[in-house]
Amino acid sequence: MNAVPPSGNRRRRWPWVAGFLILLIAIGGWWGTSRSKQDAEAARKTTNAVAVVTVKSESRDVPVRLRANGTVTALQTVDLRAQITSTVREVNIREGQAVQKGDLLFTLDNRAEDANIRKADAQVEKDRADLATANRDLERQRELFAQKFISQAALDTVQNKVDTLKGQLAVDEAAVESARVARAYTEIRAPFAGRTGTIPVRAGSLVQPTQNSASATPPLVTITQIDPISVAFTLPEQELPMLQQALRTGNVPVTATSQGGDTAFKGRINFVDNAVDTATGTIRVKAEFANPDGRLWPGMYVNVELAPRTIANATVIPAQSLQNGPEGRFVYAVGADNKVASKPVQLSYLEEGFAVVKGIEPGVRIVSEGAQNLRPGSVIAEADRSNAPATKQGKGEGKKGKRAS
Repeated sequence: MNAVPPSGNRRRRWPWVAGFLILLIAIGGWWGTSRSKQDAEAARKTTNAVAVVTVKSESRDVPVRLRANGTVTALQTVDLRAQITSTVREVNIREGQAVQKGDLLFTLDNRAEDANIRKADAQVEKDRADLATANRDLERQRELFAQKFISQAALDTVQNKVDTLKGQLAVDEAAVESARVARAYTEIRAPFAGRTGTIPVRAGSLVQPTQNSASATPPLVTITQIDPISVAFTLPEQELPMLQQALRTGNVPVTATSQGGDTAFKGRINFVDNAVDTATGTIRVKAEFANPDGRLWPGMYVNVELAPRTIANATVIPAQSLQNGPEGRFVYAVGADNKVASKPVQLSYLEEGFAVVKGIEPGVRIVSEGAQNLRPGSVIAEADRSNAPATKQGKGEGKKGKRAS
């Protein structure tokens, strides 16, 4: 019996094996190519994503702050001058001294005034003695007239003398008062509490009343009230209705900060001018501040801030999120697929660092930095915030606040 050679079987199987291997290689190449395309597409998408910083809009109460530059002014200031011609006998104060109401500041030579008072007093005493004598004489003449010893004309003469002496007594008593007033002019006292300025006179200086402003001599001293003190500033006329409404409902608190200083002073508005300045379109306002330590000084410039109203439940976003387009202001809102869409908003109030808007709800994710590289439909990726500057959203620490027009 003859056996079949095994080499023939092997030759018949090799084509099948080779074909199977070629098929496996083709399938592997196709899968690798498809995977590479997917990776390339994912890489392309990742490469095209714009790096931005996003935040969520929030809801809170926002005080509408008005800011202005103010000037510290005294509530009262007065130049004290002599009202009589005399010489200064004594200066009772120092330059820059704090004085109280009624304090004696200057004493003038009052010897002539004292002599005039004594003379007037003596004349009054003489008039009273003459009047007493005339009254006694009148009583005797009335008795004689009742007994028909004198005529009515004689009695009238005596009565006229009594009336004349009464009038003379009244005149001389007024002269005494006048002399005392003149005497009071020799003692110059503080009309209110304040601080003294420079003193150009010394003991022995001749002082006299000023006849007219052209020949006015320097005052003896100028007193300026320091506590309380006032700050004058101006506000745009469009803020007047809001300010008036706030004043009708109560006091409007005001904060003043000296330029270059870090101390804030609390006060209240006590004056609004009765007319708008047509040249500048502003209204003049004054606020009063307690100043016991004298840290606010007349003539200083201060930064004034007041908040006459508050926007309740306002939607707040970073100021840099606002974009301007042909159709107005808008923000880029981020969707769940990290694609952005432009959302039109209405600006209600803007302050450095944040803005109050209408048109979006609180909690919406919006682009705060990097919006200049976006278009509607752009894909975004969150940027690394470790090197990004901190925003001022919701802090209200800006230097300028304004209502949107």
